[in-house]
Amino acid sequence: MSQIPTLDIRRFDSDRAAFVAELGAAYREWGFCGIRGHGISDELIQGAYDAAKAFFALPEEVKMKYHQPGTGGARGYTPFGIETAKDSKYPDLKEFWHVGREIARDSEYAGIMGENLWPAEVPQFKQYLYGLYSALDALGSKVLSALALHIGLPEDYFADKTHYGNSILRPIHYPEITNPDVPNVRSGAHEDINFITLLVGASAAGLQVLSRKGEWIDFTADADTIVVNIGDMLQRLSNHVYPSTTHRVVNPMGPDARKPRYSIPFFLHPNPDFLIKTLSQCVSADNPDRYPEPITGHDYLMERLREIKLV
Repeated sequence: MSQIPTLDIRRFDSDRAAFVAELGAAYREWGFCGIRGHGISDELIQGAYDAAKAFFALPEEVKMKYHQPGTGGARGYTPFGIETAKDSKYPDLKEFWHVGREIARDSEYAGIMGENLWPAEVPQFKQYLYGLYSALDALGSKVLSALALHIGLPEDYFADKTHYGNSILRPIHYPEITNPDVPNVRSGAHEDINFITLLVGASAAGLQVLSRKGEWIDFTADADTIVVNIGDMLQRLSNHVYPSTTHRVVNPMGPDARKPRYSIPFFLHPNPDFLIKTLSQCVSADNPDRYPEPITGHDYLMERLREIKLV
């Protein structure tokens, strides 16, 4: 594959064997794939972007009402200058909001998964952002079903391991860059923490993916395409059969630097108590078990949040 492929997920129902083979091959090679035919409406996506932009346009003192220090940014607003890519000297040039799963407050996971915050200043925020959360959660589950089949697991293998997943929808605002000599980048080179990430659109180019040859490849998807990539938890579970690929968001040059950028990734996580233990289907003489010590999804998440300075 000379470039990151885009596949139509409707083929999961109409041409399953071929689709699963092509999707699995794309992820083994790139850790990334574009997904179209997903059925998530333009109205929902645009509504979510408009609501996010309306929030980020609020005065700083208003936004800071929704910042919860000491929580790792799990819910609500995280201001500029906090998240820093692992091993980077400089924080990313971004502010963001986290929407999490709505669960009953008497749930066994309530102590880990807090209540969502909703900005009163943007009344449509909850409708569109949680609507998009639910739609991407369902789409992600379908992608995981295909990936399970590709490595010889039952189609529903992930269903009861992610139905209470500590998944996050993250609207992000990268501001215009007024100083071209700034050492920070919009998002430093990193790998995602979770099972898979689904990225809905982006208002400007900038996403780059590191190929196996060590080359940075631009990946700006078509408007109807959702970019889906493997995270470190699934890489670990699959013993690197599905690689978590390094990627970044670079600063634009010239006039584009004066334009803000918005994106809304969805980070699909397992249930907090899911034990990430290498799948036997992914261990062989050529690929021995790299992770003999299992770890829960929550413990792994906390390790990684400390590395990127969110906790």
